[in-house]
Amino acid sequence: MSKNEQLFQDSLRVINIGTSTFKKDLDLQNVEAVQVDWEPPAGGNVELIEALDELVDNEKVEEANKEVIKRITDSHPILIDIDQAKNVVPGMHEKKILHSGPPIEWDNMCGPQQGAVIGALIYEGLASNEEEARELAGSGEIDFSPCNEHSTVGPMAGVVSPSMPVHIVENKTFGNKAYCTVNEGLGKVLRFGAFSSEVLDRLNWLEKTYAPALKKALALTDGIDLKSLTAQALHMGDECHNRNKASTSLFYREMVEYFMLTDLNKTEIKEVLQFLKGNEHYFLNLSMPACKSMLDAAHGVQYSTVVTTMCRNGVEFGIRLSGMGENEWFTAPANHVNGLLFPGYTTEDAALDLGDSTITETTGIGGFAMGGAPAIVQFVGGDVEDAIQYSEQMHEITAGENSNYSIPTLNFRGSACGIDIRKVVDTNILPVINSGIAHKVAGIGQIGAGVVHPPKACFEKALLTFANKYKGELSNG
Repeated sequence: MSKNEQLFQDSLRVINIGTSTFKKDLDLQNVEAVQVDWEPPAGGNVELIEALDELVDNEKVEEANKEVIKRITDSHPILIDIDQAKNVVPGMHEKKILHSGPPIEWDNMCGPQQGAVIGALIYEGLASNEEEARELAGSGEIDFSPCNEHSTVGPMAGVVSPSMPVHIVENKTFGNKAYCTVNEGLGKVLRFGAFSSEVLDRLNWLEKTYAPALKKALALTDGIDLKSLTAQALHMGDECHNRNKASTSLFYREMVEYFMLTDLNKTEIKEVLQFLKGNEHYFLNLSMPACKSMLDAAHGVQYSTVVTTMCRNGVEFGIRLSGMGENEWFTAPANHVNGLLFPGYTTEDAALDLGDSTITETTGIGGFAMGGAPAIVQFVGGDVEDAIQYSEQMHEITAGENSNYSIPTLNFRGSACGIDIRKVVDTNILPVINSGIAHKVAGIGQIGAGVVHPPKACFEKALLTFANKYKGELSNG
């Protein structure tokens, strides 16, 4: 009996690749079969496949990406001070407003981002009410620019105006600085587009009372080691994007003694400490500039295909690459966030993906570290297995891992670090992001949280542009 004849005498063990139609036929015949999900590289797009052929396993690209990972892992972000944005943020002036996401004009901004701009203009004294603020914002007098182009990051609407106090984080290894506003807490807040009197009163309190108190306390320190606090928090169930309970508690513990040593009176100390203690998301506005300082140090490495920025403005999602220009963006329409909504809200109420907080995932924490923060699934949906799977899967699209930020539930493996556009396009696996969900109408605030992925088109555009830019320069010969 020939081998072919013998094959059909034995029990078949079938592996079906691609379309599941064939497996369904086998199931009807009670033939055991395993379905393997498979897609061709780059979705079968010939132009993208040709670009991948030039870039995959390229020695110059691999060396550049190793350098980027080294810069990220060697970085050491330290909180050193707090000051008004106009005094420290590069390029800030009296009529400049920074926003989250890639570049966008006033008329195209989503509801929450417009609401936050309105609140900022009233807070700055440039307008006295909503009508005046809208007129001024649309007049061309206000200079709008992405936070990320000014060493700054902003959660959700991401608005930063000249008088707002910003944390100053220095990357001690490379000397660069990054900035972020103070987290206002939950409820009706500027970052969700609210601009009522209570929001403006809180902003003024942060400027006049909280920031000067924190400045005095920080002056007594050698700086607060955010790298160490983040590493500890990841071992305590945080992922430092949407879960910051442990990290905020660690920061509170670090600062209490220094506040007590200042010349603040008891009432001021009590007020400041109550604000910190009652704001579980405070550390988000520290983890974001910490990550920003790390990624800015890794930007500008020739031939690198690693992503150094991911952000969104409620209209578009944008990325930047280490090996491309400083302000060269690759954008596509933002997606809806899939997750858990607060009672009374539907997906029709939700704004599209919004904010600069994806800087955490870009560094390798946040959604990339969900496997070590199992409680996060109660907030964003899914189950613990999903969270672990996300963290494991992200290693398939990254250029390395960060042993400084290890995940206990993955046997202390370092978090996946350095999103590589080649691997994203090749595998069709997109970065995972966990995120809050804002109401599309300014001022209503957060209505849920969930998981979202960037649009694939960002990475495809980046890959083709990168391949064209370096065409002829990447020969291994």
